[in-house]
Amino acid sequence: METIQNLTKINQKDFPLLVNNFQSKNKIIYLDHAATTQKPIQVLTKIDEYYKNFNANVHRGAHQLSAKATEEFENARSLIGKYVNAYSTKEIIFTRNATEAINLAARSWGEFTLKENDEILLSIMEHHSNIVPWQMVAAKNKCKLKFVSIDQNGKLNLDDLKSKLTTKTKLVSLLHISNTLGCCNPIKKITKLAKKQGALVLLDACQSLAHQKVDVRDLGIDFLAGSGHKLCGPTGIGFLWSRKEILEKIPPFFGGGEMIQDVYEETSTWAELPHKFEAGTPAIAEAIGLAEAIKYIQNIGLDNIQNYEKEITKYLFEKLNQIEGLEIIGPSPKIDPDRASLATFYVKGIHSNDIAEILDSKSICIRSGHHCCQPLHRHLGINSTARVSMNFTTNLEEINIFIENLKDTISFLKINS
Repeated sequence: METIQNLTKINQKDFPLLVNNFQSKNKIIYLDHAATTQKPIQVLTKIDEYYKNFNANVHRGAHQLSAKATEEFENARSLIGKYVNAYSTKEIIFTRNATEAINLAARSWGEFTLKENDEILLSIMEHHSNIVPWQMVAAKNKCKLKFVSIDQNGKLNLDDLKSKLTTKTKLVSLLHISNTLGCCNPIKKITKLAKKQGALVLLDACQSLAHQKVDVRDLGIDFLAGSGHKLCGPTGIGFLWSRKEILEKIPPFFGGGEMIQDVYEETSTWAELPHKFEAGTPAIAEAIGLAEAIKYIQNIGLDNIQNYEKEITKYLFEKLNQIEGLEIIGPSPKIDPDRASLATFYVKGIHSNDIAEILDSKSICIRSGHHCCQPLHRHLGINSTARVSMNFTTNLEEINIFIENLKDTISFLKINS
């Protein structure tokens, strides 16, 4: 751990926000990486390079600037395809974010494919972005939604999943790693169960892509949604991966320029993949920036990242478990070794927002609320929680400072409650 800890200190210097003060006397301790990651200088420089040196629209121009922009943009697509081990670069569809990626799957595949009384299987721990689109499809196509529960350890209840997975199930749509519970779902095992019933599988990989290897072929899934800003990349860029044979059969979600082959007064024909699903001018700088972020992560090594984050997660849990009255939701690292490098907790009688606000006054940034997981919090009977989430830039010193300030904050709030 010492070697990787030293590497982490070096990496932190690449992130301007982590080394610079922002309206604060103290150095920012950023512990909200599950919401969005900070951006290394390499990514910021690459985006700046695009706008300064080859800013042009892609695919449409014959001039040298457009050619350069197109080359960089399509190289980004290729890099992402290799990152998730896609069968073809054409299977990577650029979107604004993972939410749009799931909506694209829901509208293009779901509305086109699902019939009355077909069933969609989700889990109670899903982010709202993997619930609401399917609710909309279910209402329009008269489908049914079913939700898999969690077990006593805060992990997905596989027995409940097996009982609800039937031949009526046409899609199992799950997150890979919970942004609240932190558990890592056994997707490969779930996919095998789903395939036996003839169901497709969509994976929300937002919380896993920056922390561990995600191989779409090995997992056997059919759709994957990814988010750039959780990968040390820019906001405003995400992607949908799906198998080529699926994408070729379903209609596009958006209509307009770039996604067409021919347009007539009464009808149009669609462009080949992936452009069929990418109407209008894309987020060019953002896609190029995301590719640079992936290169940065690959340079560190996903195995190094995962191993280091496992160690600091164990350390964080040890420290949090020593605080009287603090309850952590989700499995411990002992129960789920592949869990996320985050901890979500609550203290009875104290609102999570109060904890977060006081810590913020001490330049410690954590998350509070329901984390876009209202059904999960309602299921657990908790109004809100606080969440501390880490990545490879987080070091032990920051965890210690957080823990000591958290103890002081809880004591202060208890006295003044």
